Amino acid sequence: MARAASLPFSLFGAGASNVIYLGASLCRRKFELFYPEGFEDETYLVAERSHKERAHLEWDAELSAADFRKLLARGEFRQVADIAVRIESRANLLFSFERMALRDAVKSPAGARLFATELYAFLYGHGSTQRRFNDWIEALSDLPQRKSKVLTWPVATVFGFIARPDRHMFFKPRAMRKAAHLYGYALGYHALPTWAQYQDLMTFAAVVRRDLDRKSGFKARDMIDLQSFMWVQGAAEYET
Repeated sequence: MARAASLPFSLFGAGASNVIYLGASLCRRKFELFYPEGFEDETYLVAERSHKERAHLEWDAELSAADFRKLLARGEFRQVADIAVRIESRANLLFSFERMALRDAVKSPAGARLFATELYAFLYGHGSTQRRFNDWIEALSDLPQRKSKVLTWPVATVFGFIARPDRHMFFKPRAMRKAAHLYGYALGYHALPTWAQYQDLMTFAAVVRRDLDRKSGFKARDMIDLQSFMWVQGAAEYET
Protein backbone atom coordinates (compact mmCIF):
# COMPACT_ATOMS: atom_id res chain seq x y z
CA MET A 1 0.00 0.00 0.00
CA ALA A 2 1.06 3.59 -0.54
CA ARG A 3 2.55 5.43 2.39
CA ALA A 4 0.41 7.98 4.19
CA ALA A 5 0.81 11.42 2.66
CA SER A 6 2.92 13.73 4.78
CA LEU A 7 2.34 16.92 2.78
CA PRO A 8 5.15 18.90 4.43
CA PHE A 9 4.42 22.14 2.59
CA SER A 10 3.12 25.27 4.28
CA LEU A 11 -0.56 26.18 4.35
CA PHE A 12 0.35 29.85 4.47
CA GLY A 13 1.46 30.63 0.91
CA ALA A 14 -0.10 33.42 -1.13
CA GLY A 15 -2.62 31.06 -2.68
CA ALA A 16 -3.69 29.52 0.62
CA SER A 17 -4.90 32.83 1.98
CA ASN A 18 -7.30 33.26 -0.95
CA VAL A 19 -9.34 30.06 -0.66
CA ILE A 20 -13.06 30.64 -1.16
CA TYR A 21 -14.69 28.14 1.15
CA LEU A 22 -17.96 28.11 -0.80
CA GLY A 23 -15.87 26.93 -3.74
CA ALA A 24 -14.31 24.21 -1.59
CA SER A 25 -17.77 23.01 -0.55
CA LEU A 26 -19.06 23.03 -4.13
CA CYS A 27 -16.04 21.01 -5.29
CA ARG A 28 -16.71 18.39 -2.65
CA ARG A 29 -20.36 18.22 -3.71
CA LYS A 30 -19.34 17.76 -7.34
CA PHE A 31 -17.13 14.85 -6.34
CA GLU A 32 -20.05 13.35 -4.42
CA LEU A 33 -22.25 13.52 -7.55
CA PHE A 34 -19.97 10.90 -9.09
CA TYR A 35 -18.70 9.18 -5.95
CA PRO A 36 -21.22 9.59 -3.08
CA GLU A 37 -19.05 7.76 -0.54
CA GLY A 38 -16.02 9.93 -1.20
CA PHE A 39 -12.66 8.17 -1.23
CA GLU A 40 -14.30 5.01 0.10
CA ASP A 41 -16.74 4.79 -2.83
CA GLU A 42 -16.40 1.46 -4.65
CA THR A 43 -16.85 3.07 -8.06
CA TYR A 44 -14.18 5.65 -7.24
CA LEU A 45 -11.77 2.94 -6.20
CA VAL A 46 -12.18 1.22 -9.56
CA ALA A 47 -12.47 4.24 -11.84
CA GLU A 48 -9.86 6.60 -10.38
CA ARG A 49 -7.68 5.04 -7.73
CA SER A 50 -6.99 1.46 -8.79
CA HIS A 51 -4.81 2.09 -11.87
CA LYS A 52 -2.75 4.75 -10.09
CA GLU A 53 -2.23 2.61 -7.01
CA ARG A 54 -1.39 -0.40 -9.19
CA ALA A 55 1.32 1.66 -10.93
CA HIS A 56 2.77 2.55 -7.53
CA LEU A 57 2.82 -1.08 -6.43
CA GLU A 58 4.49 -2.12 -9.69
CA TRP A 59 7.10 0.59 -9.17
CA ASP A 60 7.81 -0.65 -5.64
CA ALA A 61 8.20 -4.18 -6.98
CA GLU A 62 10.64 -3.24 -9.76
CA LEU A 63 12.20 0.15 -8.98
CA SER A 64 12.30 0.48 -5.22
CA ALA A 65 15.33 2.38 -3.94
CA ALA A 66 17.31 -0.86 -3.46
CA ASP A 67 16.38 -2.32 -6.84
CA PHE A 68 17.02 1.00 -8.56
CA ARG A 69 20.50 1.23 -7.01
CA LYS A 70 21.38 -2.28 -8.19
CA LEU A 71 20.39 -1.47 -11.76
CA LEU A 72 22.43 1.73 -11.71
CA ALA A 73 25.44 -0.08 -10.26
CA ARG A 74 25.28 -2.57 -13.13
CA GLY A 75 24.98 0.23 -15.67
CA GLU A 76 21.54 -0.91 -16.79
CA PHE A 77 20.30 2.59 -17.48
CA ARG A 78 18.17 1.62 -20.46
CA GLN A 79 16.41 -1.04 -18.41
CA VAL A 80 15.52 1.56 -15.79
CA ALA A 81 14.11 3.83 -18.48
CA ASP A 82 12.17 0.99 -20.09
CA ILE A 83 10.63 -0.08 -16.77
CA ALA A 84 9.66 3.49 -15.88
CA VAL A 85 8.03 4.14 -19.25
CA ARG A 86 6.25 0.77 -19.20
CA ILE A 87 4.76 1.32 -15.75
CA GLU A 88 3.55 4.80 -16.68
CA SER A 89 2.08 3.61 -19.97
CA ARG A 90 -0.05 1.03 -18.16
CA ALA A 91 -1.40 3.75 -15.88
CA ASN A 92 -1.91 5.98 -18.95
CA LEU A 93 -1.26 9.25 -17.14
CA LEU A 94 0.68 11.03 -19.88
CA PHE A 95 -0.56 12.12 -23.28
CA SER A 96 0.67 9.85 -26.07
CA PHE A 97 2.89 12.58 -27.57
CA GLU A 98 4.57 13.14 -24.18
CA ARG A 99 5.21 9.42 -23.77
CA MET A 100 6.61 9.18 -27.31
CA ALA A 101 8.92 12.15 -26.74
CA LEU A 102 10.24 10.51 -23.58
CA ARG A 103 10.76 7.16 -25.30
CA ASP A 104 12.71 8.86 -28.07
CA ALA A 105 14.80 10.78 -25.53
CA VAL A 106 15.99 7.66 -23.68
CA LYS A 107 16.81 5.55 -26.76
CA SER A 108 20.43 6.67 -26.81
CA PRO A 109 22.83 5.39 -24.11
CA ALA A 110 23.55 8.97 -23.01
CA GLY A 111 19.87 9.82 -22.76
CA ALA A 112 19.06 6.67 -20.80
CA ARG A 113 21.96 7.27 -18.42
CA LEU A 114 20.97 10.88 -17.73
CA PHE A 115 17.32 9.94 -17.22
CA ALA A 116 18.06 7.01 -14.90
CA THR A 117 20.68 8.66 -12.71
CA GLU A 118 18.78 11.91 -12.25
CA LEU A 119 15.47 10.15 -11.65
CA TYR A 120 17.07 8.12 -8.87
CA ALA A 121 18.53 11.28 -7.35
CA PHE A 122 15.14 12.99 -7.50
CA LEU A 123 13.23 10.11 -5.93
CA TYR A 124 15.72 8.67 -3.45
CA GLY A 125 18.73 10.98 -3.28
CA HIS A 126 20.02 13.27 -0.58
CA GLY A 127 19.65 17.01 -0.30
CA SER A 128 16.63 19.26 -0.23
CA THR A 129 13.51 18.51 -2.24
CA GLN A 130 13.99 21.84 -3.97
CA ARG A 131 17.49 21.00 -5.16
CA ARG A 132 16.52 17.52 -6.30
CA PHE A 133 13.49 18.83 -8.18
CA ASN A 134 15.56 21.53 -9.89
CA ASP A 135 18.23 19.00 -10.90
CA TRP A 136 15.51 16.70 -12.26
CA ILE A 137 13.88 19.31 -14.48
CA GLU A 138 17.31 20.43 -15.69
CA ALA A 139 18.05 16.82 -16.69
CA LEU A 140 14.74 16.58 -18.57
CA SER A 141 15.56 19.78 -20.45
CA ASP A 142 18.94 18.28 -21.44
CA LEU A 143 17.51 15.04 -22.84
CA PRO A 144 17.56 14.64 -26.65
CA GLN A 145 14.44 16.03 -28.30
CA ARG A 146 12.97 15.20 -31.68
CA LYS A 147 9.48 16.47 -32.50
CA SER A 148 8.04 17.17 -29.05
CA LYS A 149 9.78 18.61 -26.01
CA VAL A 150 10.42 16.30 -23.09
CA LEU A 151 10.22 18.89 -20.33
CA THR A 152 6.51 19.32 -19.65
CA TRP A 153 4.72 19.47 -16.33
CA PRO A 154 3.19 15.99 -16.70
CA VAL A 155 6.54 14.36 -17.55
CA ALA A 156 8.31 16.27 -14.77
CA THR A 157 5.83 15.11 -12.12
CA VAL A 158 4.48 11.72 -13.18
CA PHE A 159 7.31 9.53 -11.88
CA GLY A 160 7.44 11.20 -8.48
CA PHE A 161 3.69 10.64 -8.22
CA ILE A 162 3.93 6.97 -9.18
CA ALA A 163 6.99 6.19 -7.07
CA ARG A 164 6.25 8.33 -4.00
CA PRO A 165 2.54 9.20 -3.78
CA ASP A 166 3.13 9.99 -0.13
CA ARG A 167 5.16 13.04 -1.17
CA HIS A 168 4.68 13.98 -4.83
CA MET A 169 1.78 15.30 -6.88
CA PHE A 170 1.06 14.80 -10.58
CA PHE A 171 0.37 18.06 -12.43
CA LYS A 172 -1.86 18.14 -15.51
CA PRO A 173 -2.01 21.91 -16.01
CA ARG A 174 -5.37 22.39 -17.69
CA ALA A 175 -7.37 20.22 -15.30
CA MET A 176 -5.50 21.31 -12.17
CA ARG A 177 -5.76 25.00 -12.99
CA LYS A 178 -9.50 24.65 -13.52
CA ALA A 179 -9.78 22.73 -10.23
CA ALA A 180 -7.91 25.47 -8.37
CA HIS A 181 -10.11 28.14 -9.92
CA LEU A 182 -13.30 26.33 -8.91
CA TYR A 183 -11.91 25.68 -5.45
CA GLY A 184 -10.97 29.30 -4.95
CA TYR A 185 -7.22 28.70 -4.65
CA ALA A 186 -4.95 31.22 -6.39
CA LEU A 187 -2.69 28.72 -8.14
CA GLY A 188 0.05 30.38 -10.15
CA TYR A 189 1.16 28.92 -13.45
CA HIS A 190 4.22 28.91 -15.68
CA ALA A 191 4.43 26.65 -18.73
CA LEU A 192 8.03 25.78 -17.86
CA PRO A 193 8.27 23.69 -14.68
CA THR A 194 9.74 25.57 -11.74
CA TRP A 195 10.21 24.78 -8.07
CA ALA A 196 8.10 27.76 -6.99
CA GLN A 197 5.16 26.52 -9.07
CA TYR A 198 5.52 22.97 -7.81
CA GLN A 199 5.64 24.19 -4.22
CA ASP A 200 2.45 26.17 -4.87
CA LEU A 201 0.78 23.02 -6.24
CA MET A 202 1.79 21.12 -3.11
CA THR A 203 0.38 23.87 -0.92
CA PHE A 204 -2.90 23.57 -2.82
CA ALA A 205 -2.84 19.82 -2.13
CA ALA A 206 -2.26 20.48 1.57
CA VAL A 207 -5.19 22.93 1.68
CA VAL A 208 -7.49 20.43 -0.03
CA ARG A 209 -6.42 17.66 2.32
CA ARG A 210 -7.01 19.83 5.37
CA ASP A 211 -10.50 20.77 4.18
CA LEU A 212 -11.51 17.25 3.17
CA ASP A 213 -10.36 15.75 6.46
CA ARG A 214 -13.37 17.39 8.08
CA LYS A 215 -15.83 15.31 6.03
CA SER A 216 -16.55 11.62 6.62
CA GLY A 217 -15.24 9.44 3.79
CA PHE A 218 -12.83 12.09 2.53
CA LYS A 219 -9.68 11.41 4.55
CA ALA A 220 -7.01 11.25 1.85
CA ARG A 221 -4.69 8.26 2.05
CA ASP A 222 -2.08 9.89 -0.16
CA MET A 223 -1.63 12.13 -3.18
CA ILE A 224 -3.53 9.66 -5.34
CA ASP A 225 -6.75 10.60 -3.58
CA LEU A 226 -5.95 14.32 -3.69
CA GLN A 227 -4.98 14.25 -7.37
CA SER A 228 -8.13 12.30 -8.16
CA PHE A 229 -10.25 14.85 -6.31
CA MET A 230 -8.68 17.68 -8.32
CA TRP A 231 -9.04 15.69 -11.54
CA VAL A 232 -12.77 15.27 -11.01
CA GLN A 233 -13.09 19.05 -10.69
CA GLY A 234 -11.14 19.97 -13.82
CA ALA A 235 -11.20 17.10 -16.32
CA ALA A 236 -13.49 17.29 -19.35
CA GLU A 237 -14.85 13.80 -18.68
CA TYR A 238 -16.39 15.08 -15.44
CA GLU A 239 -18.10 18.16 -16.84
CA THR A 240 -21.64 18.55 -15.53
